[in-house]
Formats: sequence, C-alpha cells, structure tokens
Amino acid sequence: MIILLDYFYLALGAMLAASAVMSLRDKDNPRRYSSALFWALYAAVYLVGERLPAAIVGVIMIVMALIAGCGGVTLGKYGVRTPEEKSSSARRLGHLLFIPALIIPVVTMIGSTLLKDVHIGGLLLLETKHLTLVSLGCASVLAVGAACWLTRSTPAQGMREWRRLVDAVGWAVVLPHMLAVLGLLFAEAGVGKAVAHITTSYINMDSRFVAVVVFCVGMALFTIIMGNGFAAFPVMAGGVGIPILIGQYGANPAVMAAIGMFSAYCGTLMTPMAANFNVVPVVLLELPDKHAVIKAQIPTALPLLVANIFLLYFLMDQK
Repeated sequence: MIILLDYFYLALGAMLAASAVMSLRDKDNPRRYSSALFWALYAAVYLVGERLPAAIVGVIMIVMALIAGCGGVTLGKYGVRTPEEKSSSARRLGHLLFIPALIIPVVTMIGSTLLKDVHIGGLLLLETKHLTLVSLGCASVLAVGAACWLTRSTPAQGMREWRRLVDAVGWAVVLPHMLAVLGLLFAEAGVGKAVAHITTSYINMDSRFVAVVVFCVGMALFTIIMGNGFAAFPVMAGGVGIPILIGQYGANPAVMAAIGMFSAYCGTLMTPMAANFNVVPVVLLELPDKHAVIKAQIPTALPLLVANIFLLYFLMDQK
C-alpha cells in the first residue's frame, strides 16, 4: 500500500512537536515550560509510541494528566493576523472561504468509495484497513494546501493558527484518547461482569422491554460518567447487550451495537466529560455560561434516548 494511516500519525506527531517548540519559545506564555512539555509528551505518543513499552506510555499519559490538572497548559502569543486583515481577506474571498472546508468531506467520500481499489504499480493507493481515516488524512492535507493558496498565506502561518487552536482547546484535545483507553481498562477490570451481576440480581430481566431500557439508559449513563460512547460500550455490551439481549432474546448484534451507540451519543450531549463537544465550543465562542451547550442539547438528547429505546425494542429481531 502506498498511503498508510501511520504517515498521518507521524504528521500529527510532528505538528504537536512543532507546537511544543513554539510554546517553549513563547515568552508571553506564563507557563511555557509546562505547556511545551505537555505537547512534547503527546507528540512522543504519536511519533514513537509503538516502540515504547506500554508502561512508559502509561507514565507519559499520567504526567500529561498531572500537568493539565495543575493548570500547566496556558495560552500564549501566536502572531496571528489582525482583525482588520482577517476582515479584508474575508471580503476579498467571499464564499470561496468555504472551499477548504468542503474539500474535506468531498475528498474523504471519493477516497472511501471510488479510490478504494485503485492500484499504482501493483500496490494499493490507500490502506484498506483504515480506508476512511486515510482518505480523511489526504483530504485534510489538500484542504490545508487550498487554504494557503486562497488566502495567500504560508504553511508557517497555518502552524501558528494550529498552535492557537490546540492551546485554546488545551487538555481537552487528549480527552477522547484517554477515555477510549478507559473503556478498555474497564473491560479488562471486569466492570462489564459486575454490571451484569448487578442488573440480573436487582432488575427483573424477564421482560424484554426492561432489558432494552436498562441497556439503552445504561449506555447513556456510562457515557455521561466517562464522556465517551466507545468507553461505555464494552461495559454495557459485556454486561447486558451480549448475555441478555443477544443470548437470551436473540437480538441482532449489529442492531444492538448501532442503536446502543446512538443511545450513548445521547449521553454525550448531556455531559461536560465530553469536553471536545460540550466544553471546547464554550471556550472558543467565549460563552458566559460554561454549561450553555449542554443546556441547549438536553431537550434533544432525552427524546432521542426514548426513541432509541423503542427502536431497539422493535428492531432487535431484524436480521
């Protein structure tokens, strides 16, 4: 294969390393050393993580959590363009500004569908195992090139904007990564078996509807606690989904998994633990209420959760 997902991991690691260097050189950042260390450690995970012992990577993540928890990741000075320059550029470009953003979904779709079987010199063009992610990576690179061409900016200016955004998002950038690992840890620790024991001991699972409610609501609640549906799924699938819905009531695994994840996303809408969805927008938009996004989403999340319960109840037998 010619274009591999690993190439984009290395590119992301290089960008994080560049952000660390820029943070270290930024004398206007009150905590430039700790900020630089945070981004350098995260860069190491992408650049050499597979070559390091698992224990070392675990220590790196713990150190990153300590730095973030102690307020060690702060904003600096970024050398971005002035508001007047941005307004002038926006007036000059008009709707052409949307082209880089539109390149990403269009190229991702083309790569995932039309280019999936393309060979060059006997080699596959795109890695098939991670076809969508590789296509997304290619689309992102093309979008950056288009943005530089349209705005007449340099890649260096793009890196300054990249650092400004990741500093604004801060520790929340790492949260999805850590929460996914948390789900694996919960599964290895036997939390799913504990959930299965509690639910079967204290809740009457002789009713199929009750079992569906427990599974869907459990997916939402665990997502609220852990902030990530992928972390919640191993727990609830191991505790209720597989042994009860599939084993006892013969549910279609694909239907159970799909609607279970939809239920988890309802929990995502209602938790500050899903910081990249519910906290980062508040910071970027400078909203006065830090829970404004969650409050706006709850009236949507609860009816959707009820709808998912009934969908799973009526569709779980479909093959």
